[in-house]
Amino acid sequence: MSVVTRPAAPEAEPQQRHVTVVRDIFDPVGLDALRWERWQEPGRAGVDVHRLYVTDDDASGAAMITRMAPGAHGDLHEHLGYELILVLEGELCNDNGDRYRAGDLVVEEPGSVHRVSTETGCTVLGVRHAPTRPVV
Repeated sequence: MSVVTRPAAPEAEPQQRHVTVVRDIFDPVGLDALRWERWQEPGRAGVDVHRLYVTDDDASGAAMITRMAPGAHGDLHEHLGYELILVLEGELCNDNGDRYRAGDLVVEEPGSVHRVSTETGCTVLGVRHAPTRPVV
């Protein structure tokens, strides 16, 4: 897998733009080539993340590839905007009993509250249009 970030050719468009390409995202071995960091947050355990982008506007959207070890879980949180999750490998469990496998695409709507976990481990692509708020 390779991650390529480069400015586009200036003659291609009047404004400069930057492009990030992550190749072979469905290759489990290739995912190891990404730069992973531990996602440290109260209520979250066994989760690593590779951030693709985080916006700095009021909505604070983000896109990330998340790898959860067997037995890992996220925190209980409320979505303040839409979240799209594409399961790349393994199985992701929602606290309502739903189970999502590789190839499943899940859309959480604003206002939804949930906690995800995995028994066997999984890797997902997640895109959030707004941040989440922890639920205590």
